Amino acid sequence: MLANKTLAVALCLLIAGCAGSDKVKKPEPVAMPDPKITQAWLDDYEPRVRDAIKDSHFELERRENLLVVTAPVHGSFNPDRPHMLLPVTLGPISRVAKLLENDKKIAVLVIGHADSSGAATLNRELSHERARAFTAIFRLSGLKQDRLMVKGMGSDMPRAANDSVQGRELNRRVEMLLTSQDTMKALIAKYSQPAPAAPAVAAASAKPVDSKPAKIKVAKAAPVAGKQVVAADQAK
Repeated sequence: MLANKTLAVALCLLIAGCAGSDKVKKPEPVAMPDPKITQAWLDDYEPRVRDAIKDSHFELERRENLLVVTAPVHGSFNPDRPHMLLPVTLGPISRVAKLLENDKKIAVLVIGHADSSGAATLNRELSHERARAFTAIFRLSGLKQDRLMVKGMGSDMPRAANDSVQGRELNRRVEMLLTSQDTMKALIAKYSQPAPAAPAVAAASAKPVDSKPAKIKVAKAAPVAGKQVVAADQAK
């Protein structure tokens, strides 16, 4: 249930007027692909994505109609430069990107998340920068802007309570949502219907991937202890 709600809010924020603005035209309905087709796609890609991220600290989750690859901030980003990827992260991201490059029918939504430490605006900016670090690699692998979306959610979608070191570490992550373009369009149309939303969430505007690839920043430092990662988020 939480996973579905997370997806709903993320997709909702990618559409202007999702918070109920009457200035934006109601999107046209888009039919969801036949569930058998979607399940066949999931059956095909799940083992391939799992193989692409093997021997890494990334996690793969199969949801109702998409695959979600989660990369924890700890071990993926330099704790001293919180938006800079560590070299160990490049391999699994590149393999996933190469896998998707060969199938023009796949769409990718990359979402950055932070814990609740510090100012909400800075958390959202940092989570967006981390997500863009991932999309930069996808773009270098050949994914076009119409197949690639990015969003920084800040601390709006926690996986755990932020009242412990372990909980905050779980909440600092980047998620890659993978599905067919037809399914992504249908999901966006479904969740873009006007509905009440919390002010802090509704105010966040979606930012499309820049047409110019972002510069990939890779740290030379090795992963460090989780305590230092927590301090980096709190010090931004």
